[in-house]
Amino acid sequence: MTDVTGASADVLHTLFQSDQGGHEQVVLCQDRASGLKAVIAIHSTALGPALGGTRFYPYASEAEAVADALNLARGMSYKNAMAGLDHGGGKAVIIGDPERDKTEELLLAYGRMVASLGGRYVTACDVGTYVADMDVVARECRWTTGRSPENGGAGDSSVLTAFGVYQGMRASAQHLWGDPSLRAKRVGIAGVGKVGHHLVEHLVAEGAEVFVTDVREEAVRRITERHRDVIAVRDTEALIGVEGLDIYAPCALGGALNDATVPVLTAKVVCGAANNQLAHPGVEKDLADRGILYAPDYVVNAGGVIQVADELHGFDFERCKAKAAKIYDTTLAIFARAKEDGIPPAAAADRIAEQRMADAAAARAR
Repeated sequence: MTDVTGASADVLHTLFQSDQGGHEQVVLCQDRASGLKAVIAIHSTALGPALGGTRFYPYASEAEAVADALNLARGMSYKNAMAGLDHGGGKAVIIGDPERDKTEELLLAYGRMVASLGGRYVTACDVGTYVADMDVVARECRWTTGRSPENGGAGDSSVLTAFGVYQGMRASAQHLWGDPSLRAKRVGIAGVGKVGHHLVEHLVAEGAEVFVTDVREEAVRRITERHRDVIAVRDTEALIGVEGLDIYAPCALGGALNDATVPVLTAKVVCGAANNQLAHPGVEKDLADRGILYAPDYVVNAGGVIQVADELHGFDFERCKAKAAKIYDTTLAIFARAKEDGIPPAAAADRIAEQRMADAAAARAR
């Protein structure tokens, strides 16, 4: 069923449902000359201008693209709130194959679309977009972060994303074992790309026993050639079944924690960089029922958004790193709240984030 605009009815239903959507604004963008088709979703500006990356992906349908933008934007509201940033949540998706469809003209057209929102949405990199792309977008839009240092930006944000995940792991170890040290802990990382390979460096330096897998052989080879003690396994299924695994770190695609993987996880902790790790509501309870401690993804992977937010005020790496280090304390606070309220950590994080947004909205209304 569709309405007169041709938009999928279930997408429109999601948009106006306060528990799943509640978005302030959704913009459908098209530039026929460049071939641009994009969706910009602003979930909340209660804490400040919406901030979130631009995903360039070959969606199977426009409805799928809209649904993804809505979901990702909502997630950014929670991530930014928990990171202590004065930013709401937003996200943009460009429909197409970045290898085939990405052109300078398309990125410039996209920049004009973002600029037309007058600062309500600040964009950055995401899947399919890179620092060089943001440099192009910034030529048409001053509300662009994730640019190269040569163009006034902070460059690659994966360094601090990995650092934040590492802090989340340390907090998890402190909560579960009474010591934040990861030395001799068995850690499995699924996905050793932009973020995952930096995470390996932190763990190896601390003396953890590291297992890795990735769909790209060259990514694994880069790790094992540099660190002979890192153990490569054939795939994620083999990784989550490693005997004696202490921590599992999903660092690739979302939905890694689902009805198939949770029952066979050997790890005692899940803490990784991937977004939207919980495949559906209820998975967080399944993890808790199995005694697996889950560090909410949008909390521990916030190092990158902390970096791009700082870029708006004149980037300072050490200032950003100090903010990202606080992910350790935030993660511990979430575990404490979860224990106090008798709920899974994911639900505790949601409650804290929602309270901060509600308090900001109430203050603004006064």
